[in-house]
Amino acid sequence: MTRPLARSARRFSDRFALSYGQKLFLLATLPLILAVAAISLLVAAQSRALAEREIAALERQMIAAKKAELRNYVTQARNGFNRIYGMAGPTDAEAQEHVKQILSAMIYGDEGFFFVYDYDGTNLVSPRQTDMIGRNWLDLSDGNGVPVVQEFIATAREGTGYVTHLWPKPSTGEEALMVSYVTALHSWKWAMGTGVFIDDVLATTAAARADVEARVQRTFLHIGGITLGALMLVFGSGLLINIRERRLADAKLKALTQRVFDAQEEERGRVARELHDGISQLLVGVRYALDSARRRLDAGDARAGETLDRGMASLSGAIQEVRRISRDLRPGVLDDLGLGPALKALVEDFGTRTGIQTDFSTVVFRNRLHNDAKIALYRIAQEALTNIERHSGASRVAMDLRGHRSGATLKISDDGCGLPGHVNKAGKGMGLRNMQERVDQMGGTLRIFSTRSGTETGTLIEVTVPPSKVIDANELDLDSQDRHPPEAAPAPRSKGKESA
Repeated sequence: MTRPLARSARRFSDRFALSYGQKLFLLATLPLILAVAAISLLVAAQSRALAEREIAALERQMIAAKKAELRNYVTQARNGFNRIYGMAGPTDAEAQEHVKQILSAMIYGDEGFFFVYDYDGTNLVSPRQTDMIGRNWLDLSDGNGVPVVQEFIATAREGTGYVTHLWPKPSTGEEALMVSYVTALHSWKWAMGTGVFIDDVLATTAAARADVEARVQRTFLHIGGITLGALMLVFGSGLLINIRERRLADAKLKALTQRVFDAQEEERGRVARELHDGISQLLVGVRYALDSARRRLDAGDARAGETLDRGMASLSGAIQEVRRISRDLRPGVLDDLGLGPALKALVEDFGTRTGIQTDFSTVVFRNRLHNDAKIALYRIAQEALTNIERHSGASRVAMDLRGHRSGATLKISDDGCGLPGHVNKAGKGMGLRNMQERVDQMGGTLRIFSTRSGTETGTLIEVTVPPSKVIDANELDLDSQDRHPPEAAPAPRSKGKESA
């Protein structure tokens, strides 16, 4: 049961695994999306907060204007009956009736009216809701539970003030929010006032809030459109860069493949020339020597032995030539004794063949390089010596190999004519390209220093192997030491010192 689930999970992960380009696109767009989202939320919050402050200020101003208007209405009403009230006594029923008539006649607008309640809660004036007149409403509460008439009376006992409450609109009978201004006629124990419905104020503020929300939504849409455009631009740029990089990679791969084919053909041609010019000629000489010896033996000539000796000498030369070609293709000493002896043999053979004075030195570090690093360094040394032989005109070559904490370093120097300026800077020569590619494959560094002016001329090639290509001494087990025995200590510095 566990294996099918694991296979299914693996197939699912493989199906939805992201490519390098997709990961790069996500890495480029995710911060942009997060930043835009944060900016959008911040802009929306700031816009709502600013709009809410403005709406609240507008609402306060409109309610303040209505309160001032109510106070004006009450002041005008009192001015209308102030003479009557001032001359009447506390129980003057005629004066009270006259004032009631005046207040009942003072209606304004579609909903405005004056009301009067005595301190016991009985309604005395209500011109737009006459069914309330003469009844006690002390326990009347609005839809929010506010005891409206009690609030009127309490405010009047204190002098004057505003009461905010719900009240049925005379035109519709539905409760709406109302602000009332209440004053007192203390000698008669009356609470008189008027009110104004502020549902228009609420409607105005609600419309303002809706407009703010619409603007915030439009801002979100604009930001989203800009973000989408930016993402499309990033995606398009990434796609173009990806296509361009793929084309460049394909071109480099084709060029590399062609160089590999050229190198293979060059190596085949070199081996063919070695076989034809060396071994083939020696073997032909052996054949003629054997044929001549056979004829002399048939004729009883005493010189047959001398002819056989010459044939055996030619055969020995052919054997040595085969060994040399084999060593050039893959030196056995590199596998048997390590990089140091292989490089030492390479340098000594180079000096013997070319007559150039050679100097080889090393510090023993006991075969602690990975096999691919050994091969790379050996091939780089071969390439460098070949270039020195063909192009430098040097009279002296020095090679130094040593290990250290940060890896290993191979230095090859000569006193030749140096590299041309364009090759020294760009490294476009075939041999130098081969060296650079081998160094890149093992993650190392290649540095080339060349001088062509003055009395001192020459070239220094320095190859550094990274620590990842050096085996820790603790990891060398007995079996590895048996296969790769420790190398000899460095010899005195003359023709060369043994390597590690």
